[in-house]
Amino acid sequence: MKTENIRNVVILGHQGSGKTSLVESLAYVAKLIPAKGEVEKKNTLSDYTPDEQKRGGSIQTAVIPLEYGGYKINLIDIPGNDDFISETIGVTGVVKGAVLVVDASVGVQVGTIKHFNQLKKKGVPTFIYVNKMDKEDVEFELVLEEIREKLGKEVISFCYPLGHDKAFDGFANAVDLKAHIYNGKECVDAEIYPDKRAKILELHNTIVEEVAKTNDELLEKFFNGEEFSMEEIREALRIGVLKGELTPLIVGSATKNIGVQTLLKMFINYLPNPNDLKPLEAHDEAGNDKVVPTDVNQPFSAYVFKTVVDPYAGTINLLKVCSGVLKVGDEVYVNGSTQRVSMLYQMTGKKLDSVNEIIAGDIGAVTRLEKVASGDTLSSPKSITIYKPVKYPTAVIFKAIVLANKNDESKLGPALAKMQLEDPALEVKRNNETKQLLLGGLSDSHIAYALEKLKSVYKIDLTTEKMKIIYRESIKGTAEGDGRYVKQSGGSGFYGVVKMRFEPAEENVFAEEIFGGSVPKNYFPAVEKGFFEALQSGLLAGFPVIGVKGVLVDGKYHPVDSNEQAFKMAGILAFKDAYMKCKPIILEPIIRIKVNVESKYTGNILSDLNTRRARIQNIEEKEHGYQEIEALVPEAEIIDYVTQLKSLTQASGFFNREFVAYEELPEYLKDKVIQENAVKQQ
Repeated sequence: MKTENIRNVVILGHQGSGKTSLVESLAYVAKLIPAKGEVEKKNTLSDYTPDEQKRGGSIQTAVIPLEYGGYKINLIDIPGNDDFISETIGVTGVVKGAVLVVDASVGVQVGTIKHFNQLKKKGVPTFIYVNKMDKEDVEFELVLEEIREKLGKEVISFCYPLGHDKAFDGFANAVDLKAHIYNGKECVDAEIYPDKRAKILELHNTIVEEVAKTNDELLEKFFNGEEFSMEEIREALRIGVLKGELTPLIVGSATKNIGVQTLLKMFINYLPNPNDLKPLEAHDEAGNDKVVPTDVNQPFSAYVFKTVVDPYAGTINLLKVCSGVLKVGDEVYVNGSTQRVSMLYQMTGKKLDSVNEIIAGDIGAVTRLEKVASGDTLSSPKSITIYKPVKYPTAVIFKAIVLANKNDESKLGPALAKMQLEDPALEVKRNNETKQLLLGGLSDSHIAYALEKLKSVYKIDLTTEKMKIIYRESIKGTAEGDGRYVKQSGGSGFYGVVKMRFEPAEENVFAEEIFGGSVPKNYFPAVEKGFFEALQSGLLAGFPVIGVKGVLVDGKYHPVDSNEQAFKMAGILAFKDAYMKCKPIILEPIIRIKVNVESKYTGNILSDLNTRRARIQNIEEKEHGYQEIEALVPEAEIIDYVTQLKSLTQASGFFNREFVAYEELPEYLKDKVIQENAVKQQ
């Protein structure tokens, strides 16, 4: 197979639109399988994990390679559920073709718009497949109008349905003016229904007008009333699709294989080959930009876009070879070291078929590579290439996980590490201050799925509790304190006396202003150690103290009983003596959030953020009618924000977050935080 005869196509759509059924139909029509599987029967190619079969929907990326008409078409079926958006982000960075599936009986849904925007952002040429046209009460004109309104006027229908409601039995292709009718078993060529001919010709003329716009020569031909050849039409349409100026729409029914063969032909005729459009962003080992053509004659490089952990095969890395050829036995450079490739595969759903090589533009799988995950680059050690990894969304909600059985502790770490390999949007962190192990995700349901997987796959039973906010303490005033640690009861005693000044500072720092040797220099480090130890727990609520400068100004020592321990304890006592005189305060963590919402929801979002003590920093217009609202908000106010955001935006809004700084907690909330922490300490 030559590189130019490969097409990599991602199948997207809102959950339940029929993506997996479409993949089954494409595989069946291309003769990859003798009979189609069904989601309800749990026997489809791409939904092969027990979790997917249980849920009746995709939850991870699956690759289904087909051969059709002398071309290899790698179909990539990804989940429609928002909880697995990292799958979409990982795949759309490497493909150059997409099919967006729309359920005709429902129309454009939230997931439809999100996926379409993602494809446009990545510059991926896209087809729209209007599925389930055989459902009752489907009115194609209304569906088309909604699609063009919400997804853009560049959507052009290449087909027109024949029949209506349950009588839907095929379509007319408005490009080549041929009808394709379902005869009860398969789609066959037929004549266009006479009563539909005028409408089909109208659509055809619209397409011809778009063709004429692609270059001056065709435009002149159009105005002279000359007809275009089919070759001219197809080539012009292909250019329009590649430039993103056209989004072809076709109609069909995946369960009846209607529109499927047409879709396969359109992959070949209109979608780019792997070397069309711009290559992935890359740089060399020194960080210099590098342009890497998708060519078998170039040095080898590949990008890992998905990692799967299989109970039998171990870690499987799905990759796209971006240049050169990868062969079994090759040495590859990855993450600063060289490793040998011992096995290569073509992956079809869960099935691994051994291959000897993978060429530029193709997709395959590799196993037995150490410490390789999604976003990594493999390349020739003689010509090191590093592709820019995609940026995955940050976790926006965290829950503390508690083991039901302490014996499972040794299993938990490895299990979470494997799950993070498969899902980069999962975040795991241990908070040493609150003694909590936190699991972060994109939503409540995302975390719930991860917990369910820990139970069902890794046999680890656990519960969750609310994440504790990490506060800090600081001071606003300056005061002095005396520290006296004297114990002289015979034998070796302890004698350390200090006077210290404590004042606000940018960071915790120790200094001394001793005159005349009242405290010998060799005890300064002991006093400093005591000061920093005292900062670990403030006297308001036991939180660590930040932003304090401790200055040793005076003291006394004993030539026999003084020692480091005594001066360390004296430093601690001086801090405690002065602390409440320094106007102590509680600081809360402030988070920067960037909320992306449709413009019509901006007012509701701003009102809600105001109730959360947020400070709006910026509102920026984005593409496709979205706005990005940047705000600083206390972490305590957004523990449940993802749930509220979905409610306010009908699940269309999303946000990212990052820690910014600690700021003073308002006085009216201080007592509440102190009381809550006192209860926890008990």
